[in-house]
Amino acid sequence: MRTINIHDAKTHLSRLVEAVMQGESFIIAKAGRPMVMVTRIETDTVKPSRRLGFMAGEFSVPADFDSMGQLEIEQLFFDENNAKNGEIAVKNSKPKQASTAKNRPAKRGVL
Repeated sequence: MRTINIHDAKTHLSRLVEAVMQGESFIIAKAGRPMVMVTRIETDTVKPSRRLGFMAGEFSVPADFDSMGQLEIEQLFFDENNAKNGEIAVKNSKPKQASTAKNRPAKRGVL
């Protein structure tokens, strides 16, 4: 098994990885002292792919799924008078005040 200096390992990393993939192992040394041994991983570490459709037939979607809760949603967003026209009514909203020097916060620390 060959020993490679850490500087050379950094310089030629891609070549060394290719050599390891071919089954060769080597030791990386720092100042002549062995630090790590690099070897190929033999086990299969790839996760199995997800299976599409594995829950087929396990549950069903109701026929009225697209309109479920429609009445409650309309009551939240539409006024009874405007719901027929499709206009949105905003409930409990405060009118915005015009921005004046009185109601604007003072700028501090600005030169």
